[in-house]
Amino acid sequence: MDIRHLKYFLAISEAPSLSVAAQRLGVAQPSLSQHVFKLEEELGAALLVRSPRGVMLTEAGRLLATHARGICQALDTCLAEVRAASGVARGTVAFGMPPSVSMVMSVPLAETVRLDHPQIRLQAIEAMSGFIKTWVEDGTVDIGFLYDLDRKEHFAATHVLDEELCFFSAPDAWPFDTPPGEPVALARLQGLELILPSPFHGLRKAIERHAAAAGGVLNVVIEMDAMTQIKELVARGSGHTIFAPAAAHDFVARGELVKSPLIDPVMARPVYLVRNPAHPQSNACRVVEAVVLDVARDLVRRGIWEGRLAL
Repeated sequence: MDIRHLKYFLAISEAPSLSVAAQRLGVAQPSLSQHVFKLEEELGAALLVRSPRGVMLTEAGRLLATHARGICQALDTCLAEVRAASGVARGTVAFGMPPSVSMVMSVPLAETVRLDHPQIRLQAIEAMSGFIKTWVEDGTVDIGFLYDLDRKEHFAATHVLDEELCFFSAPDAWPFDTPPGEPVALARLQGLELILPSPFHGLRKAIERHAAAAGGVLNVVIEMDAMTQIKELVARGSGHTIFAPAAAHDFVARGELVKSPLIDPVMARPVYLVRNPAHPQSNACRVVEAVVLDVARDLVRRGIWEGRLAL
Protein backbone atom coordinates (compact mmCIF):
# COMPACT_ATOMS: atom_id res chain seq x y z
CA MET A 1 0.00 0.00 0.00
CA ASP A 2 1.31 3.46 -0.84
CA ILE A 3 0.05 7.04 -0.57
CA ARG A 4 -1.33 6.89 -4.15
CA HIS A 5 -3.63 4.02 -3.19
CA LEU A 6 -4.91 5.98 -0.21
CA LYS A 7 -5.57 9.09 -2.31
CA TYR A 8 -7.41 7.02 -4.91
CA PHE A 9 -9.54 5.44 -2.21
CA LEU A 10 -10.33 8.85 -0.71
CA ALA A 11 -11.49 10.06 -4.12
CA ILE A 12 -13.78 7.03 -4.42
CA SER A 13 -15.18 7.57 -0.91
CA GLU A 14 -16.05 11.19 -1.75
CA ALA A 15 -17.58 10.51 -5.19
CA PRO A 16 -21.08 9.17 -5.97
CA SER A 17 -19.68 6.42 -8.23
CA LEU A 18 -16.50 4.81 -9.47
CA SER A 19 -16.92 6.43 -12.89
CA VAL A 20 -17.11 9.92 -11.35
CA ALA A 21 -14.06 9.21 -9.17
CA ALA A 22 -12.14 7.91 -12.20
CA GLN A 23 -13.01 11.07 -14.12
CA ARG A 24 -11.86 13.33 -11.30
CA LEU A 25 -8.58 11.43 -10.95
CA GLY A 26 -7.97 11.18 -14.67
CA VAL A 27 -7.57 7.39 -14.65
CA ALA A 28 -9.52 4.63 -16.37
CA GLN A 29 -12.35 3.11 -14.35
CA PRO A 30 -11.04 -0.49 -14.74
CA SER A 31 -7.68 0.65 -13.38
CA LEU A 32 -9.38 2.29 -10.40
CA SER A 33 -11.37 -0.88 -9.72
CA GLN A 34 -8.11 -2.83 -9.76
CA HIS A 35 -6.63 -0.50 -7.14
CA VAL A 36 -9.62 -1.15 -4.87
CA PHE A 37 -9.31 -4.89 -5.40
CA LYS A 38 -5.63 -4.81 -4.41
CA LEU A 39 -6.44 -2.80 -1.28
CA GLU A 40 -9.17 -5.24 -0.27
CA GLU A 41 -6.86 -8.17 -0.91
CA GLU A 42 -4.05 -6.60 1.15
CA LEU A 43 -6.31 -5.67 4.06
CA GLY A 44 -8.43 -8.80 3.96
CA ALA A 45 -11.65 -6.81 4.16
CA ALA A 46 -14.33 -5.60 1.77
CA LEU A 47 -14.16 -1.81 1.45
CA LEU A 48 -17.00 -1.07 -0.98
CA VAL A 49 -20.51 -2.32 -1.64
CA ARG A 50 -21.52 -1.85 -5.27
CA SER A 51 -25.14 -1.28 -6.27
CA PRO A 52 -27.06 0.14 -9.27
CA ARG A 53 -27.06 3.49 -7.40
CA GLY A 54 -23.27 3.60 -7.07
CA VAL A 55 -20.87 2.51 -4.34
CA MET A 56 -21.15 2.64 -0.56
CA LEU A 57 -18.40 2.22 2.00
CA THR A 58 -18.47 -0.74 4.32
CA GLU A 59 -17.59 -0.24 7.98
CA ALA A 60 -14.01 -1.20 7.13
CA GLY A 61 -14.09 1.23 4.21
CA ARG A 62 -15.26 4.11 6.43
CA LEU A 63 -12.48 3.36 8.90
CA LEU A 64 -9.87 3.32 6.14
CA ALA A 65 -11.20 6.60 4.70
CA THR A 66 -10.92 8.31 8.11
CA HIS A 67 -7.31 7.25 8.59
CA ALA A 68 -6.40 7.90 4.96
CA ARG A 69 -7.71 11.45 5.19
CA GLY A 70 -5.54 12.18 8.23
CA ILE A 71 -2.47 10.56 6.65
CA CYS A 72 -2.84 12.50 3.40
CA GLN A 73 -3.39 15.79 5.21
CA ALA A 74 -0.35 15.19 7.43
CA LEU A 75 1.78 14.43 4.38
CA ASP A 76 0.60 17.59 2.60
CA THR A 77 1.39 19.67 5.69
CA CYS A 78 4.82 18.08 5.98
CA LEU A 79 5.68 18.80 2.35
CA ALA A 80 4.48 22.41 2.62
CA GLU A 81 6.52 23.06 5.78
CA VAL A 82 9.68 21.47 4.41
CA ARG A 83 9.42 23.50 1.21
CA ALA A 84 8.82 26.68 3.20
CA ALA A 85 11.78 26.00 5.49
CA SER A 86 14.16 25.43 2.59
CA GLY A 87 13.40 28.59 0.66
CA VAL A 88 12.53 32.26 1.06
CA ALA A 89 10.46 32.98 4.17
CA ARG A 90 6.85 33.28 3.07
CA GLY A 91 3.40 32.67 4.46
CA THR A 92 1.18 33.96 7.26
CA VAL A 93 2.32 34.47 10.85
CA ALA A 94 -0.32 35.20 13.51
CA PHE A 95 1.05 37.23 16.41
CA GLY A 96 -0.87 37.93 19.64
CA MET A 97 -0.21 41.08 21.70
CA PRO A 98 -1.79 42.48 24.86
CA PRO A 99 -3.11 46.04 24.33
CA SER A 100 -0.31 47.65 26.37
CA VAL A 101 2.36 46.06 24.16
CA SER A 102 0.40 46.66 20.97
CA MET A 103 0.43 50.41 21.67
CA VAL A 104 4.16 50.59 20.96
CA MET A 105 4.95 47.39 19.05
CA SER A 106 2.25 46.73 16.44
CA VAL A 107 2.92 49.61 14.02
CA PRO A 108 6.76 49.45 13.85
CA LEU A 109 6.63 45.65 13.68
CA ALA A 110 4.11 45.66 10.83
CA GLU A 111 6.15 48.23 8.90
CA THR A 112 9.41 46.33 9.38
CA VAL A 113 7.97 42.99 8.28
CA ARG A 114 6.26 44.62 5.30
CA LEU A 115 9.45 46.36 4.11
CA ASP A 116 12.06 43.70 4.88
CA HIS A 117 10.03 40.53 4.28
CA PRO A 118 7.26 41.34 1.78
CA GLN A 119 6.40 37.66 1.24
CA ILE A 120 5.39 37.27 4.90
CA ARG A 121 1.86 38.26 5.85
CA LEU A 122 1.73 39.40 9.48
CA GLN A 123 -1.58 39.03 11.35
CA ALA A 124 -1.31 41.17 14.50
CA ILE A 125 -4.06 40.25 16.96
CA GLU A 126 -4.69 42.37 20.07
CA ALA A 127 -6.27 40.70 23.10
CA MET A 128 -5.90 40.24 26.84
CA SER A 129 -3.12 37.91 27.99
CA GLY A 130 -5.53 35.17 29.01
CA PHE A 131 -6.85 34.86 25.46
CA ILE A 132 -3.36 34.97 23.97
CA LYS A 133 -2.22 32.18 26.27
CA THR A 134 -5.08 29.97 25.07
CA TRP A 135 -4.44 30.82 21.43
CA VAL A 136 -0.73 30.01 21.67
CA GLU A 137 -1.69 26.72 23.28
CA ASP A 138 -4.16 25.68 20.56
CA GLY A 139 -2.22 27.13 17.61
CA THR A 140 -4.61 29.99 16.78
CA VAL A 141 -1.57 32.29 16.98
CA ASP A 142 2.00 31.27 16.19
CA ILE A 143 3.73 33.53 18.72
CA GLY A 144 2.66 36.07 21.30
CA PHE A 145 3.64 38.32 24.18
CA LEU A 146 2.68 37.22 27.69
CA TYR A 147 3.27 38.36 31.27
CA ASP A 148 4.12 36.26 34.34
CA LEU A 149 4.31 32.72 32.97
CA ASP A 150 3.39 29.90 35.33
CA ARG A 151 6.11 27.33 35.97
CA LYS A 152 3.82 24.54 34.79
CA GLU A 153 3.42 26.04 31.32
CA HIS A 154 5.45 24.35 28.61
CA PHE A 155 5.84 27.27 26.21
CA ALA A 156 9.17 28.08 24.62
CA ALA A 157 9.72 31.55 26.11
CA THR A 158 12.19 34.39 25.61
CA HIS A 159 12.36 36.93 28.45
CA VAL A 160 12.33 40.22 26.52
CA LEU A 161 12.20 42.92 29.20
CA ASP A 162 10.83 43.94 32.59
CA GLU A 163 8.32 46.78 32.80
CA GLU A 164 7.79 48.89 35.92
CA LEU A 165 4.24 50.07 36.48
CA CYS A 166 3.56 53.77 36.94
CA PHE A 167 0.89 56.01 38.43
CA PHE A 168 -0.96 58.17 35.86
CA SER A 169 -3.07 61.30 36.25
CA ALA A 170 -4.37 64.24 34.28
CA PRO A 171 -1.91 67.17 34.64
CA ASP A 172 -4.51 69.40 36.30
CA ALA A 173 -5.61 66.62 38.67
CA TRP A 174 -2.16 65.67 39.97
CA PRO A 175 -2.78 64.73 43.63
CA PHE A 176 0.71 64.95 45.18
CA ASP A 177 2.92 67.79 46.38
CA THR A 178 5.86 66.19 44.56
CA PRO A 179 5.94 66.83 40.80
CA PRO A 180 5.22 64.20 38.10
CA GLY A 181 8.24 62.07 37.41
CA GLU A 182 9.27 61.85 41.07
CA PRO A 183 8.80 58.34 42.53
CA VAL A 184 5.59 57.83 44.48
CA ALA A 185 5.24 55.31 47.31
CA LEU A 186 2.32 52.92 46.88
CA ALA A 187 1.00 53.91 50.33
CA ARG A 188 0.34 57.45 49.04
CA LEU A 189 -2.34 56.06 46.71
CA GLN A 190 -4.55 55.21 49.71
CA GLY A 191 -7.92 56.91 49.27
CA LEU A 192 -7.28 58.13 45.72
CA GLU A 193 -10.02 57.26 43.24
CA LEU A 194 -8.59 54.73 40.81
CA ILE A 195 -9.83 53.44 37.46
CA LEU A 196 -8.50 49.93 36.80
CA PRO A 197 -9.32 46.81 34.77
CA SER A 198 -11.63 44.20 36.29
CA PRO A 199 -10.29 41.69 38.85
CA PHE A 200 -9.98 39.03 36.11
CA HIS A 201 -7.47 41.12 34.15
CA GLY A 202 -3.80 40.18 34.50
CA LEU A 203 -2.74 43.78 35.18
CA ARG A 204 -5.31 44.17 37.95
CA LYS A 205 -4.17 40.90 39.55
CA ALA A 206 -0.55 42.09 39.55
CA ILE A 207 -1.52 45.45 41.08
CA GLU A 208 -3.67 43.87 43.78
CA ARG A 209 -0.92 41.37 44.60
CA HIS A 210 1.61 44.16 45.17
CA ALA A 211 -0.89 46.26 47.13
CA ALA A 212 -1.74 43.33 49.40
CA ALA A 213 1.95 42.64 50.02
CA ALA A 214 2.36 46.28 51.07
CA GLY A 215 -0.63 46.00 53.41
CA GLY A 216 -2.80 48.46 51.51
CA VAL A 217 -6.26 48.46 49.94
CA LEU A 218 -6.87 50.38 46.73
CA ASN A 219 -9.93 52.55 46.21
CA VAL A 220 -11.16 51.39 42.78
CA VAL A 221 -14.18 53.46 41.72
CA ILE A 222 -14.46 52.34 38.08
CA GLU A 223 -13.57 48.96 36.55
CA MET A 224 -13.13 48.81 32.79
CA ASP A 225 -11.37 46.30 30.53
CA ALA A 226 -10.82 48.85 27.78
CA MET A 227 -7.46 50.54 27.96
CA THR A 228 -8.27 53.47 25.67
CA GLN A 229 -11.39 54.32 27.65
CA ILE A 230 -9.47 54.18 30.95
CA LYS A 231 -6.95 56.68 29.56
CA GLU A 232 -9.76 58.92 28.31
CA LEU A 233 -11.43 58.93 31.73
CA VAL A 234 -8.17 59.68 33.54
CA ALA A 235 -7.30 62.44 31.06
CA ARG A 236 -10.72 64.01 31.82
CA GLY A 237 -9.95 64.01 35.53
CA SER A 238 -12.41 61.25 36.46
CA GLY A 239 -9.80 59.34 38.45
CA HIS A 240 -6.25 58.00 38.31
CA THR A 241 -4.78 54.72 37.11
CA ILE A 242 -1.79 52.39 37.16
CA PHE A 243 -0.35 51.20 33.86
CA ALA A 244 2.84 50.06 32.25
CA PRO A 245 4.35 53.16 30.58
CA ALA A 246 3.97 51.63 27.11
CA ALA A 247 0.19 51.49 27.55
CA ALA A 248 -0.11 55.28 27.87
CA HIS A 249 2.80 56.36 25.70
CA ASP A 250 0.47 58.13 23.25
CA PHE A 251 -1.40 60.16 25.91
CA VAL A 252 1.82 61.14 27.68
CA ALA A 253 3.41 62.25 24.40
CA ARG A 254 0.42 64.54 23.76
CA GLY A 255 0.56 65.97 27.28
CA GLU A 256 -2.85 64.58 28.23
CA LEU A 257 -1.43 62.40 31.01
CA VAL A 258 1.54 62.68 33.39
CA LYS A 259 3.13 59.87 35.35
CA SER A 260 5.43 58.84 38.18
CA PRO A 261 7.11 55.51 38.88
CA LEU A 262 5.78 53.59 41.87
CA ILE A 263 8.05 52.51 44.72
CA ASP A 264 7.74 50.72 48.08
CA PRO A 265 7.21 48.32 46.42
CA VAL A 266 8.35 48.72 42.84
CA MET A 267 5.69 47.07 40.67
CA ALA A 268 7.57 45.19 37.94
CA ARG A 269 6.37 42.54 35.56
CA PRO A 270 8.30 40.51 32.99
CA VAL A 271 7.36 40.39 29.32
CA TYR A 272 7.90 37.12 27.44
CA LEU A 273 7.78 36.24 23.76
CA VAL A 274 6.30 32.73 23.63
CA ARG A 275 5.36 29.95 21.25
CA ASN A 276 4.13 26.40 21.66
CA PRO A 277 6.96 23.93 20.85
CA ALA A 278 4.36 21.23 20.19
CA HIS A 279 3.42 23.01 16.95
CA PRO A 280 5.85 22.98 13.97
CA GLN A 281 7.48 26.36 13.45
CA SER A 282 7.63 27.70 9.92
CA ASN A 283 10.58 29.60 8.48
CA ALA A 284 8.35 32.70 8.32
CA CYS A 285 7.59 32.39 12.03
CA ARG A 286 11.29 32.17 12.88
CA VAL A 287 11.96 35.28 10.82
CA VAL A 288 9.16 37.23 12.52
CA GLU A 289 10.44 36.13 15.95
CA ALA A 290 13.84 37.59 15.15
CA VAL A 291 12.27 40.81 13.84
CA VAL A 292 10.15 41.14 17.00
CA LEU A 293 13.24 40.96 19.21
CA ASP A 294 15.11 43.47 17.07
CA VAL A 295 12.18 45.92 17.13
CA ALA A 296 11.80 45.47 20.90
CA ARG A 297 15.50 46.27 21.46
CA ASP A 298 15.21 49.38 19.31
CA LEU A 299 12.04 50.61 21.05
CA VAL A 300 13.59 50.18 24.50
CA ARG A 301 16.85 51.89 23.54
CA ARG A 302 14.90 54.84 22.11
CA GLY A 303 12.81 55.14 25.27
CA ILE A 304 9.53 54.40 23.50
CA TRP A 305 9.01 51.07 25.29
CA GLU A 306 10.10 51.81 28.85
CA GLY A 307 11.69 48.88 30.65
CA ARG A 308 14.89 46.97 31.33
CA LEU A 309 15.99 44.71 28.49
CA ALA A 310 16.48 41.11 29.53
CA LEU A 311 17.63 39.79 26.13
